[in-house]
Amino acid sequence: MSVHISAAKGEIAKTVLMPGDPLRAKYVADNFLTEVKLVSQTRNAFYFTGKFDGTPVTIGASGMGCPSIGIYSYELYSEYEVDTIIRIGTCGAYTTELDLFDLVLVDAAASESTFAKYAWEIEGDLIKHQGDAYNKIVYTAKKLGLGLKTSNIHSSDIFYRKNPGTPAIAKKHNCLAVEMEAFSLFANALHLGKSAASLLTVSDIIPTHRFISANEREKALIPMMKLALEAVK
Repeated sequence: MSVHISAAKGEIAKTVLMPGDPLRAKYVADNFLTEVKLVSQTRNAFYFTGKFDGTPVTIGASGMGCPSIGIYSYELYSEYEVDTIIRIGTCGAYTTELDLFDLVLVDAAASESTFAKYAWEIEGDLIKHQGDAYNKIVYTAKKLGLGLKTSNIHSSDIFYRKNPGTPAIAKKHNCLAVEMEAFSLFANALHLGKSAASLLTVSDIIPTHRFISANEREKALIPMMKLALEAVK
């Protein structure tokens, strides 16, 4: 048993899908998995293990930000011998090159975060996806006929900032959108030799202030959820 996840050894599958929101993890488990078991609810970060078309998979919450997903993903990889983690979440577009509901698969995450440097002595402000999960998602999207855009992403520690617009680091690495978790997930996977990907749905367009409403959001995220699940079969 880890510090922050109370599942017993063997109750976490080798592949984990990680939304940020515990209730979104519950939604995926309730609507897409069979033989579901709630295996951890420490701090109300729900983890469910079940099967998708016969394939064991765990759905668990990461919380918000690099420190939070950094803790959960590290414990999953190191304490529960998880091989692959796919973050499933939302992002805000810095540009109108992206539209609401677009699916974005992250090539690499750029960040001002010191997480990778001080945790694992990984230098630099850009870390690529790790392992084969990325290619499996690309292949599955083509097989399903789903539109999928690939891009670098800005993993920011800041949600609200004094100066609006695209930050310098996002311009430096041609990041089309921003979220808050992929950088530390990729850093942990790089350090531990594991597989990690981040699949996102565009929930808002920052320059035009367009966004998916609360009522639309649940249905809007279903294609992302299905794609991630199909990719791990």
